[in-house]
Amino acid sequence: MMDLCEAMRTTFACREWTDAAVSDDTIEAILEDARFAPSGGNRQPNQVVAVRSTDTKRRLRLAAEPVMRVYREQSSVGEAPWNTINPTVIDVDKLMSSDDPVGFVGYLEAAPVLLVIGADLSVVASFDSRLDRVGVVSGASIYPFAWNILLAARARGLGGVLTTMCAGREAEAQEAVGFDSTTAVAAVIPLGYPVKQLTKLRRASVSEILRYERWS
Repeated sequence: MMDLCEAMRTTFACREWTDAAVSDDTIEAILEDARFAPSGGNRQPNQVVAVRSTDTKRRLRLAAEPVMRVYREQSSVGEAPWNTINPTVIDVDKLMSSDDPVGFVGYLEAAPVLLVIGADLSVVASFDSRLDRVGVVSGASIYPFAWNILLAARARGLGGVLTTMCAGREAEAQEAVGFDSTTAVAAVIPLGYPVKQLTKLRRASVSEILRYERWS
């Protein structure tokens, strides 16, 4: 097993895997460690569906495609995709209803297993729910768990990537895996044994991301 510091420094966004299967025992061992992630009030809103079914993977990929079609178009015109601050110049509704293939979400079907991470919204404290902006606080009770999954997977030689695009067509994703309407689709993590293990990642230095007392 890899130590924690090495896992944190080498957990990369993996989108290519060998054909090796990920066993139930491996998935359960990963979750055995990941479940100790903190959550607000220790309410643990975690719900996980492990998906190997080709049909269900396809349904999740189809839910992601229109969302990523918008992402691709916004990126091409220099916008920050799906941001809620700056208005877009593209026709989002038209792109969402288009059947133009996206292509680069095919890894959702290629992965040996998908872990669909749900958050039970009936137990999380959404302190920003009355603010006039998109809510983000609820994520504090689910994304530490999702990241723990990636660290625990990395420590065992597996790789994955935290994706959130299925949330853009959440009802379809919920139906595909049997979540009810009060369970948010927080992430889909494709998981498997990487074709190539990356050990050197590029990240901003501490001096670039840290200020004391005030940012400016």
